[in-house]
Amino acid sequence: MLTAGGALGLGALLAACGDDNGKDKASNAGSDGKPWSFKDDRGKTVRLKSTPKNIVAFISTAAALHDYGVECTGVFGPSKPVDGKPNPQAGDLDVDKLTSVGETWGQFNIEKYASLRPDLLISNMFPPPNLWFVPEESSKKIAALAPTIGINGARASLLEPLKRYTDLAAALGADLESEKVRAAKSRFEKAERTLREAAKANGGLKVMAMTGDADQMYVAVPDSYCDLNYFKDLGVEFVEGKKSDEWGFWEFLSWENADKYHADLIMVDNRSSALTEQQLAKKPTWNKLPAVKAGQTVPWSMEERYSYAGYAPVLEQLAAAIEKSKKLKR
Repeated sequence: MLTAGGALGLGALLAACGDDNGKDKASNAGSDGKPWSFKDDRGKTVRLKSTPKNIVAFISTAAALHDYGVECTGVFGPSKPVDGKPNPQAGDLDVDKLTSVGETWGQFNIEKYASLRPDLLISNMFPPPNLWFVPEESSKKIAALAPTIGINGARASLLEPLKRYTDLAAALGADLESEKVRAAKSRFEKAERTLREAAKANGGLKVMAMTGDADQMYVAVPDSYCDLNYFKDLGVEFVEGKKSDEWGFWEFLSWENADKYHADLIMVDNRSSALTEQQLAKKPTWNKLPAVKAGQTVPWSMEERYSYAGYAPVLEQLAAAIEKSKKLKR
């Protein structure tokens, strides 16, 4: 809840920002004097008087932009270390230098966000039009403080958000011809070939992507996830979970039914919100799965940052796991 003073300050900022269609909201933007615009994946065009400088973004979005040399002022979403190690969604960011306006789902401190005097907010969408980790009930207040950009990460090939973030980074001033950026793209393309070759050489290997909580195991519907969708294009054969709800991302299984599908290799959600493999090991039915017994599991970076630098290691890791995995008996 906002304090009285904070509420008054926020109210003044909301009033000053006017409508939420993205026009003429550049009071805090950089002073390069060049009009700036970008059309997002909702079909909305943000127009500012100059290139935005104070950017607040979902954590993996900020990490992707960082890979291109574009820095954010604030972030939201899981950024704290996990078991003493950097949060996998934070990429190469130094999160200690960034202001977090919310760490968990439904948590978004509007007062703190307003204090950053943002020029622009950027997040992913799974799927459009809602911005990931931006609470729907306060989305209008948040949008009134600064224009927003959404990039789609669902029901498309991974190549699409990779391209969109490249375009967005370039619009924000990134040098796409820098040695670092070119090297990342080259490594990604090499990893792409490696994964394609691994999938072909080990044809018939069944891969299942999943996450888990205390009550259920969730099997991914591959076409709903841009990374799995893309891995399929490269020849990886997935267990096809059946849609359990209107969103269509998961099939929900009780832990008693964790063995519904046979998988030779299991991709395990690596987000801080999901059960770790150590926690999964406390589930008797998990330990009985052939892939688990054979040690054929690999982390699934299901909210990896959409940059070539972010995804090259992901492709390399999956290719290595496929290469060393064997087809198992049911």
